[in-house]
Amino acid sequence: MKFLVLSDIHGDLDNLDKLDSCFKEADAVLFGGDFAKFEHEETGKPVLEKLLKKHESIFSVIGNCDNPDFLSEIEDADVSVQGSLAFFDGIAICGSGGGTKFTGTTPFERDEDEILSDYNVVENSSEECADENGKWSNLILIMHNPPKDTACDALPNGIHVGSEKLRSYIEKRSPFLVVTGHIHESAGIEKIGDCTAINPGSLAEGKYGWVEAEKDSDGKWSVTKAELKQL
Repeated sequence: MKFLVLSDIHGDLDNLDKLDSCFKEADAVLFGGDFAKFEHEETGKPVLEKLLKKHESIFSVIGNCDNPDFLSEIEDADVSVQGSLAFFDGIAICGSGGGTKFTGTTPFERDEDEILSDYNVVENSSEECADENGKWSNLILIMHNPPKDTACDALPNGIHVGSEKLRSYIEKRSPFLVVTGHIHESAGIEKIGDCTAINPGSLAEGKYGWVEAEKDSDGKWSVTKAELKQL
């Protein structure tokens, strides 16, 4: 399975057009949120419309620069996994949107418990979908806000600003892949147990990611390739 991994498009339609060959090769697109440019929420809708023309299988959340009402737009377009569980060729995908409260200058800032609540649907399905240790063998989590203390959440001064509760949740449920974003300066790839976490960086800055995964004979999925790319 091949995934084009995007985040933080911030209204940049030109860079989307530069990825046409990647869209054609990918089996699915995983988008970590921030359709809109900072303080220009109106730029989100054109990004959504263009994404819908690029690929048939898109799984997305909204970011902190997107108006909370924009969630209904991606739900209507049938690309949202925020607070919901979608299945794609046997893979379960769930997402959480927005960023933790920090500056107060972006429209979709939430506390950690609110962000974590988007995964209630995973909790409600774990009895039948998880193994005896509570681990999922086929789960992808998309979270705009990164987990704490990883290559995906560090500011240039080295301070890690991700969510401790999201990291703990990853350790609890053991998804095989986590897609995140939000911290433009911290494009990176990190292993958390058996999970591969990737922050592809901001597509508005020409950064994106590529992930390949496969299923073993026992039905367990794992990442076989994870790469950071630059236009």
